[in-house]
Amino acid sequence: MSDVEIWLLAVGLAMDCFAVSIASGIILKRVRWRPMLTMAFFFGLFQGVMPLIGWWGSTWFSHIFEQVDHWIAFGILLFLGGRMVKESLCKDDEEHHEFDPTYLPVILTLAVATSIDALAVGVSFACLGIRHLSEISYPVLVIGWVSFVISWIGLSLGIRFGQGFARRLKAELWGGIILILIGVKILWEHLCN
Repeated sequence: MSDVEIWLLAVGLAMDCFAVSIASGIILKRVRWRPMLTMAFFFGLFQGVMPLIGWWGSTWFSHIFEQVDHWIAFGILLFLGGRMVKESLCKDDEEHHEFDPTYLPVILTLAVATSIDALAVGVSFACLGIRHLSEISYPVLVIGWVSFVISWIGLSLGIRFGQGFARRLKAELWGGIILILIGVKILWEHLCN
C-alpha cells in the first residue's frame, strides 16, 4: 500500500468522526478545550487502534465479526441518534436531559461506533499480506493522527459556523439526524457489497 493510499484511506475513515464532531461542536456552542481534546483524542485513538485489532484478530474472528459489524455500528448510532432526536423534541424542560458530547461515556460510545469500519480495514490489511507489527504501525499512526486532526477541525467548524444553523434547527436534532444517517450509511454500504 502506497503512502498516498494510506493517507486517502485515513481521510475516508475519519469522515464519520468529522460529521459527529461538527454536530458535537454545534452542541458545545463555544470552545471548550478539555472536551474538544478528549473527543478528538478518543476518536483518533479508536480509529488507530481498531485496524490494529482487526489485523490481529483477523485470523481468529474475521468470519464472525464481518457478518455483524455493520449491524453493531448501526444499532449504536441509531440508539444514540434516536435518543438525541427524542430529547430535542421533548417539550418539558424537567424531562429534557440534553445530549452531552462532553460526557466521557458518550464520547467513548461515539468513538467505538464511528471506528467499526476501521476494524474491517484491519482485516483487509491482513488479507493484503501484512504480517508484522512493523508493517502496520505506519498506517495505524496515520489513521489515528488524521482522525484526531479531522475531528478537531469538525468540532471547530461546528462551534464557529453551527450556531446560525442551530438557531433554525435544534442542535440536538441535527446531531441525532447525523448519527442516524451515519448508521444507515454504514449498514447500506455493508449490505450492498
